[in-house]
Amino acid sequence: MHLDAMQDRIAERLSGRLVSLERLGPEHVEGLRRAGADPAVWRWMVVDNVDDWIEDSIDPPDRFPYATLVSGEPVGSTSFLAFAPEHRRVEIGATWVASSAWNSGANVEAKLLMLRHAFEDLGCLRVEFKTDALNERTRRALEALPSQFEGIHRRHMLVRGGERRDSAWYSVLVDEWPEVEANLERRLARHV
Repeated sequence: MHLDAMQDRIAERLSGRLVSLERLGPEHVEGLRRAGADPAVWRWMVVDNVDDWIEDSIDPPDRFPYATLVSGEPVGSTSFLAFAPEHRRVEIGATWVASSAWNSGANVEAKLLMLRHAFEDLGCLRVEFKTDALNERTRRALEALPSQFEGIHRRHMLVRGGERRDSAWYSVLVDEWPEVEANLERRLARHV
């Protein structure tokens, strides 16, 4: 499969019980600006504020970003990126949620929708995640999927204006997907 073929199969909208994921567009910008107003949201992101994130995220050539919506209002974003269709692999990342939506189930359902789409519609065999190695909150969330910790890439990226970042890598394989899906469904049921 070629890159264009994989990207052409990505859904413009994924809908769940708590959240909908819509292809990020200009119509989401003001809502995302409000959702991303809390500086705590940006502590572990590649950029350190919502305006820089918006500038990098509207129509990027290398990823497919979604706005995460609750009752039609943006509360964050997540993306498919690092496409490797020849290996049937994709990354889910560049994910953030407004602090007011932390522990609400919004991120749990967003991960469920994206993983389901990756494995069941795009035919992926592997989905990857990476985060700042110091970001304990996200690392706990990835381990709770459960995804498998694969190690630390030392000084992997320059972020937030030149800060050196070690990245912790995780993955879910297609044969692990049924267990991960069942776990996410159980976790989501607590919020619905």
